[in-house]
Amino acid sequence: MNMNKIASLLLFGAALWTTVASSPQARAADKKLVLMIAGRPSHGPGEHEHNAGVLLLKRCLDFNAPQVDVKAYLNDAWPSAADLAKADTILIYADGGPGHPALEGDHLQQLAAQMKRGCGFVCLHYAVEVPITPGGPEFLQWLGGYFEPDWSVNPVWTANYQTLPKHPITNGVQPFSTTDEWYFHMRFKAGMQGVTPILTDVPPATTMSRANGPHEGNATVRAEVAAKTPQHTAWAVERPDGGRGFGFTGGHFHKNWGIDDQRKLVLNAILWTAKAEVPAKGVESKVTPEELAANLAPKGK
Repeated sequence: MNMNKIASLLLFGAALWTTVASSPQARAADKKLVLMIAGRPSHGPGEHEHNAGVLLLKRCLDFNAPQVDVKAYLNDAWPSAADLAKADTILIYADGGPGHPALEGDHLQQLAAQMKRGCGFVCLHYAVEVPITPGGPEFLQWLGGYFEPDWSVNPVWTANYQTLPKHPITNGVQPFSTTDEWYFHMRFKAGMQGVTPILTDVPPATTMSRANGPHEGNATVRAEVAAKTPQHTAWAVERPDGGRGFGFTGGHFHKNWGIDDQRKLVLNAILWTAKAEVPAKGVESKVTPEELAANLAPKGK
């Protein structure tokens, strides 16, 4: 074979490799897969807007985080077994408690199989709550902590996050303050093993204005609030199985997704749990009033 033919074959091979390597299929293979599960809408207008919240976070990642692909499942739809098996992290933003999507049918067992292989796990707002059993032991391991009825509380209050830990989740996040239904007094793993608090503040005495109840108060949390014990409202965990988890108790009011630093914190956490690179300045995104108002459930005024 003469040198011209050899050169031609080499050029053809290089061109073919470039085409394959730059194809959408090849690029997608390098990305992490994020599955977002939105529960059905509940509460009043602008509250627990699970579909709108998931679609907003998805849009922010679609346009600003090329290292991930995001698939959204709305109105309590559940991913297929094939999608679950490929997921690098799974996010749930839904009503919790006994009606938690993770507790329907064999979903808890399906999630267990993915967590065992090191899949990430993210729960937002009410989705951090499950019963003590079933769900409590699993969420304690997968998420690092959870809302335990008759232990944790869910008051609406203004939190001021003035000090943030050094962690990829806080990359580029500036101190911020927001009024939300910030749950606290979570049930965490013993000794906070593997758990890193991300958002912490001292709740005011007004958070204990309600009578004792499964979400409202108990003797232990009342004593801690009176003693001004700092409480963690968002946290990260690195699990023995190699997976990562992130719990975020805010997100009751949809309008708060318009707060750049709150949104960036959660977007960063999604990347971190998927083991995708978190930019040094965090995931930069902008949300217009029109985008924030898109996809809201028709709940009336």
